[in-house]
Amino acid sequence: MTGGALRKLLGFPLLISLATIAGAQSFRVQCPSSTITHPDPSSTGVNNSESAYTAPTYTGTEVYGQATGPVNGAIRCQQISGGDGYSTMGDGTQTYMFSFGPLSGLADISNGGPGTEFPSIFNTVYPGNLQAGDPATTNGASDGPYQLSSAGPPPAPYTPMFTYNGAVGLMGDPETDPYPTPNGVQALGTAAITSAGIISGVTITNPGSGYFGPVTVTFSGGCTTNCQTAIGEVSLSNGKVTGVTITFAGAGYTSPPTATFSFPMTACVQSSNSNCLNGHVDPRPIIDVGVMNGNIPAPLMAIDEDDEFFLTLTNVGMIMRPDLFEQHTVHFHGYPNASSFYDGVPDASVAINIGGSFTYYYLAPDAGTYFWHCHITPPEHLQMGMVGQIYVRPRQNRVPSSMTLYAGLQAQQNDLRTACTSASSTTTAPDILCTNPLPAGGDNHTPGTFDTTRRKYAYNDGDGSTAYDVEYPLQIHGFDPDFHFVGMTFNPENFSGMKDKYFLLNGRGYPDTVTAGPMATQSSDGLMHYSQPLPAIISIPAGKKALLRISDLDVTEYQTLASLGIPMTVIGYNAKLLRDQEGNNLYYKTNSITLGGGESLDVILDASDTTKYQKGQVFYLYTPNLDHLVNDAENFGGLMTEIHIN
Repeated sequence: MTGGALRKLLGFPLLISLATIAGAQSFRVQCPSSTITHPDPSSTGVNNSESAYTAPTYTGTEVYGQATGPVNGAIRCQQISGGDGYSTMGDGTQTYMFSFGPLSGLADISNGGPGTEFPSIFNTVYPGNLQAGDPATTNGASDGPYQLSSAGPPPAPYTPMFTYNGAVGLMGDPETDPYPTPNGVQALGTAAITSAGIISGVTITNPGSGYFGPVTVTFSGGCTTNCQTAIGEVSLSNGKVTGVTITFAGAGYTSPPTATFSFPMTACVQSSNSNCLNGHVDPRPIIDVGVMNGNIPAPLMAIDEDDEFFLTLTNVGMIMRPDLFEQHTVHFHGYPNASSFYDGVPDASVAINIGGSFTYYYLAPDAGTYFWHCHITPPEHLQMGMVGQIYVRPRQNRVPSSMTLYAGLQAQQNDLRTACTSASSTTTAPDILCTNPLPAGGDNHTPGTFDTTRRKYAYNDGDGSTAYDVEYPLQIHGFDPDFHFVGMTFNPENFSGMKDKYFLLNGRGYPDTVTAGPMATQSSDGLMHYSQPLPAIISIPAGKKALLRISDLDVTEYQTLASLGIPMTVIGYNAKLLRDQEGNNLYYKTNSITLGGGESLDVILDASDTTKYQKGQVFYLYTPNLDHLVNDAENFGGLMTEIHIN
């Protein structure tokens, strides 16, 4: 059947489908510096910062609408790998995982934060020598990018010694800018031949500069008949050519040929010029970093309402299970996708093969705590660790200090994408899925009521009732070590017999939950890899409030968390503000919460009463299910962490 006949049969253009299939078979990464709704491509433009929210700029209802200027928000990007790895449990056991790992935002993730970056940060090229490793898990965790330094005992501030947050492997496209640039010097060399007419070696007459690899050498001239062109491999050191190893000496040379080296792409690889960085990557550093780089939980993501989020998943394969040709996807659980094409359920969208990349697109509409996971055989991949958390910050954080939150929320109702009508509306019936009806009591928060430099909120509440000072994502998870062992040893897996024996907060069981900084595990390659980057210890400044973003991604168990000493105020459930359609808050106080797999809660711990909560006090957040306070056979550990007042 011809392409035209197939196109007529399907009834839609074939180009998009074929481009998707072809593009998924090679590594690429996408982070546009501008879009139709965020048109400013400059490094200092609004796309690279969260703008203040004073009124909606998008007033259209179809296609691109009638935008009077850039839509509020910014562009955010992140790159992750799908593969495998190991993690360490509280009793010292190392377990094998199918897992996601970071390929961007490495420094931020190592410091316990999200790896979601603005284009001006994401679209930067690693400044080191790519031949030595980019950005170096080749030497393992012992001297890799996540080493931390501390000024004191936990919870002291930790600073990564490695500061690169750009996309791993990103480089200029040689097909885009193949010409010499003023930022580098092209290497020169002369070849020598033997009496038999083959090349015996190459002498480097000028090592050049600015090479960030890979570099090719071409031999031209010196041969007119019965020629077989020689082939060589180029060695680099500190951006210079140091030598050529002849891998095929050629034949038929009557005079020494000219050795020509491909010119360095310095201007492209060291700039964010859109003509240079178009998604082209060097696959070697991606494999170098991505293989055995699995994390539990998966890399943390965080965006703001109105952001456009571009998430690239690169499937590097599972080196410990070469028999498996596993696809991977990203499914944002409970998240309103821009299109079902990006939903991650392979029946209705795209699955990414080994050796391929795919960029998901999201427009952040509603604040709240969500989570994400792989949707290929979900019971297996979730059990093996392919789960992570994403949260969306509210527009209310960006309401200027001159405007009350209530007025800011009223302005937000004029944005037709996320408007939430009230029960008193005379034009439109109320939406039962409204996240943020106007508060019934009016505005209880006005500028100057408290520290306006803080202005952090969990939701668009309109009255300041979800305000907090520090936030902590807590991902509940558990796993069955027998299932993991079977998964590593090429044996059939017993899905119906799965029974968790380890119970985790942010991929750790107590006492590892209170270990500050990332945790590393020695993998099957003999090197240390960072496996559990997200601490679970909760530190609340005296007199302040903490927001806990709690999600349960357990496959087999319901989980309960109890707080001793500091009551919980539950303000959100499954990324929805707890408020009825009349605007009345339905928050409630409790000492314990219970979640099933696929649920999330937003909880505030209020330590603002300094007569009760003083510096140096320690409280516990733990499960009252005593059989979940274990690390397999050990009689301690499991689902517990500490709350420190500092």
